[in-house]
This record gives sequence, C-alpha cells and structure tokens, in this order.
Amino acid sequence: MKTLTTVAGDATNPQAKGPKIIAHVCNDLGGWGKGFVLAISRRWPEPERAYRRWHRERARNDFALGAVQLVRVRSDIWVANMVGQRGIRTGSGGPPIRYDALERCLNALAGHALEHEASVHMPRIGCGLAGGRWERVEPIVDVALGARDVAVTVYDHG
Repeated sequence: MKTLTTVAGDATNPQAKGPKIIAHVCNDLGGWGKGFVLAISRRWPEPERAYRRWHRERARNDFALGAVQLVRVRSDIWVANMVGQRGIRTGSGGPPIRYDALERCLNALAGHALEHEASVHMPRIGCGLAGGRWERVEPIVDVALGARDVAVTVYDHG
C-alpha cells in the first residue's frame, strides 16, 4: 500500500519522475469556469475542449456521474476529468460533491494509473467548489489508489 503524500505547490506542475496523471473533479452540467479547472486551462487547452465535447456528445458516450475522461497533454502527463459533482450549487441536497461518484471515478482512475504506470497528482479534490470535506475524501483516495499501490501526491496551493 502506498501512502498519500501532501506537499505545498501547484498540482498542474507535478513534481515526480515518470508518467503522471493530474486528477480533478468536474460537474455533470458541462460547466468549466471556476476553481482548479482555470489553472488547468491556463496550462493546457485540451482538457477543457475534451470535457466540453464529452458533455455536448453525452447522448452518445459515457458522460455521467462517476465517469473519467483521460486527456493527454504531454508525452508523460494526462489530465483526468472526473465527473464527481452534481450541479454547481449547494442547496437542499447538500454540497454538489457526490462521494459515491467520486469513489467510482477514483477506482477507474486507479486502472488508468496502473495501465500507464503513472503516479497521480491532485489538489484536495472535491473540497473546493464541490463543497466536500477532506476527512471524507482522503479515505476514498487511500482505498481506491493507495491500496492498489498507486502513488498519490496532494498539492496544497500556497
């Protein structure tokens, strides 16, 4: 089992050797315009374009809560667009994060990471605009990725 490592820094600039996957949470509305996605878009245009196309063509693909889209942005870096958030606002149904969907995303992500022999890099996913709590997210990350020997680095911006 690999343990999760937390570092200060920018998750869009992963500090590791070898193949890397940058993971983040997306909503199920096709919206891309606030939070960590802005940092991704400043560095690479492909993840946003791919996500918007994936959402637009959702009647003919797997776009849904719990789905993951892997987008290659460099020879050794992919961005994982993970649909783990229902809508964008906190309301009577609670925060937009859907922990069950996030768990499905991370289990699929583990398969991609193992296939590409990649480490995973992320901010505290689901805990910004999605309204999740890291105390709930971290154990999901540990089981889905760490228990499958996928190295995970969490970046605290600052």
